[in-house]
Amino acid sequence: MSMKWISALLLLQLSCCYSPGHGGKFLVWPTEYSHWINMKTILDELFHRGHEVSVLTSSASILVDPNKPSAIKFEIYPTSLIKDDFEVLVMQLINKLTYDQPKDTFWTYFSLIQEVLWEYSGCFEKLCKDLVLNKKLIIILQESRFDVILADAFGPCGELLAELLKIPSVYSLRYIPGHKIEKYSGELPFPPSYVPVVMSELSYQMTFMQRVKNMIYVFYYDFWFQTFNEKKWDQFYSEVLGKPTKLSELMRKAEMWLIRTYWDFEFPRPLLPHFVFIGGLHCKPAKLLPKEMEEFAQSSGENGIVVFSLGSMVNNMTEERANVIASALAQIPQKVVWRFGGKKPDTLGPNTRLYKWIPQNDLLGHPKTKAFITHGGTNGIYEAIYHGIPMLGIPLFGDPPDNIAHMKTKGAAVRLDLNTMSSTDLLNALKTVINDVSYKENALKMSRIHHDQPVKPLDRAVFWIEFVMRHKGAKHLWPASHDLTWFQYHSLDVMGFLLACVATTIFVITKCCLFCCWKFAKTGKKEKRE
Repeated sequence: MSMKWISALLLLQLSCCYSPGHGGKFLVWPTEYSHWINMKTILDELFHRGHEVSVLTSSASILVDPNKPSAIKFEIYPTSLIKDDFEVLVMQLINKLTYDQPKDTFWTYFSLIQEVLWEYSGCFEKLCKDLVLNKKLIIILQESRFDVILADAFGPCGELLAELLKIPSVYSLRYIPGHKIEKYSGELPFPPSYVPVVMSELSYQMTFMQRVKNMIYVFYYDFWFQTFNEKKWDQFYSEVLGKPTKLSELMRKAEMWLIRTYWDFEFPRPLLPHFVFIGGLHCKPAKLLPKEMEEFAQSSGENGIVVFSLGSMVNNMTEERANVIASALAQIPQKVVWRFGGKKPDTLGPNTRLYKWIPQNDLLGHPKTKAFITHGGTNGIYEAIYHGIPMLGIPLFGDPPDNIAHMKTKGAAVRLDLNTMSSTDLLNALKTVINDVSYKENALKMSRIHHDQPVKPLDRAVFWIEFVMRHKGAKHLWPASHDLTWFQYHSLDVMGFLLACVATTIFVITKCCLFCCWKFAKTGKKEKRE
């Protein structure tokens, strides 16, 4: 057969495989910033596999820009929130968490976090109300007959949409602050003796006092801390559905939970079949750097370069902090590529270049890169793991403190505090990460583990989403605990029954013994009288 015919047949086969008519229809409820960047990787792959993807986004969306050319369809709905006001509020919350966290006491620290999360949750509640009370849009969505809804668990509403549209749902998440969502909605086993609570910054090998601390965190999250204002959400969901409904109950109906980590990062812990690790799905080989940046990297010689970024949500800081950092960077022999959008620090050295945006993955994959200074976001952490780069962590809020704690435990990172570190602290930490070969060796070990997977993370994520689509759900993977009450789950009813049986047996035996003793004593007295 000629090459011409072979090419024609291959082209025909590809067109059949990726025909939209043979694909599914996916509805997406996203969140902003790094969460969206991660989810979009999945959506692009779904589209390339011939599926139709529709993203629900409000007119106040910050990062999701439907005006950019995209194969993904965006369904924009009006909201009472104003985009500029929403962005200002988010920035205020970020600054409050970054600079105003009272870390002197446990209670004030987590009280502020809960306050900020409730404000953020209030914005999401408005967005959700404007969506589900838009009857015209809901009818359109119902008539579209979607197969699956893909939602980010950090922004409630996806589970309500799944209930209204009567379609299965799949969650994508790193974790929700606290552990209640995964524990009670996902029914994930949580032995506090060796599974550290999120935001505790503990490892899985804990001392006695660390286990005490972990247990205190468990009680606090179970009985006090709420990521969302659950009473408001429960009331709102009950009003929409016309029956008593709880947020946690609807979240429990998720068919699959796609967790944005993997065993290279995670500590060993029990999982359930409908929890799947997809960490690093966005990672890819490095591409060539822009010409000017490449020339700067090459000019570093054998010393190499240091990459510095505090993520997509924080590209500015106080002048005082910027000068402290710049002063330390000026004293190292490496060249520094720093993503920074603020005023140029007075202490900036000639070895440091400032950029409002950097190709972070490509820089981390560059052979000249020696270390990564990071706030500890999951996306950046995984790009560093992918390329085997040791880290200096300056965590700010959310999951980064826990992420850096994981990297520190695994010997691939050093941690500093943004608000308290001095130039000397930063300089010494950088020298440690760059000059102590153990950090590089541990980072490369994690990288080898990450790459040694039978299936790539992105392929694994898409497979399970398509699996839910093909089988109209994945309830066969749910544990029986979904149908048990809390006292049944902990076997309190069984223990109560067994205790009652033991107590009854002891009571009956005791009564029998007393009766026999009484009978024997009575008989003995009678014989004595005779």
